[in-house]
Amino acid sequence: MPTKAPRLAVWKFASCDGCQLSLLDLEDDLLAVAGAVEIASFPEASRAVGPGPYDVSLVEGSITTPHDAERIQDVRRMSRIVVAIGSCATAGGIQALRNYQDVKEFVSLVYAHPTYIDTLATSTPIADHVKVDYELHGCPVNKRQLLEVLNATLNGRKPVISPHPVCTECKRKGVVCVMVARDLVCMGPVTHAGCGALCPSYHRGCFGCYGPSDAPNTAAFANSLAYHGLTSEAAVRLFRTFAAGAPAFREQSLAIEESGARPSMSPEAGH
Repeated sequence: MPTKAPRLAVWKFASCDGCQLSLLDLEDDLLAVAGAVEIASFPEASRAVGPGPYDVSLVEGSITTPHDAERIQDVRRMSRIVVAIGSCATAGGIQALRNYQDVKEFVSLVYAHPTYIDTLATSTPIADHVKVDYELHGCPVNKRQLLEVLNATLNGRKPVISPHPVCTECKRKGVVCVMVARDLVCMGPVTHAGCGALCPSYHRGCFGCYGPSDAPNTAAFANSLAYHGLTSEAAVRLFRTFAAGAPAFREQSLAIEESGARPSMSPEAGH
């Protein structure tokens, strides 16, 4: 008797759809995935939506509304395995900038009828609401890493994803450090690998799209920023971009903000 194919579902919450497009960009490899699984629900690719339960759910986007907070509970109940994909799903995304301000004030300034807006004061990752079996970082995710996660998940093994910072990718590619050679600010020392050192390869500093690496020394990195002429305000903004809600980046940005002073310039601070 033929084995029943695993059922895959893809869900969207507050996001730009970029991570779902990374899955579609797999092209020929996606055909192989489609042949190995039953794509039961993927609105970005097909209007056909099959009911749960699902073996694997890929979840893109952060939780920003009361409705989404309820919907993610339904997704979890219907799914054997939940994988959060992208910076929005793993760290709240750039929309997590709302976490540091008064959302009610924004709503009153932007909308003619604020009473019609039903939103949360925060943008939070999926793992803040339900159990997540695996998180894949990136803005958007690397399509090859996404394929590896799918392959591993469907075959019951742990995905082989590097836990190292972007600096490791620069070394492997022979990319000269832009912080040393060009005196550019680069988030590479504290950012999760996965992009292939894209920005440094073109002589630009890393923007932190993949969020914090597994063990980032953000305090030492923040102190070293003074050597590049950054004020404390600029240093805070550096940590509040694509992964503004990630704990390591959030805590460091708050620490700089609360200090109210320029990061230390002592030589020992950056080492």
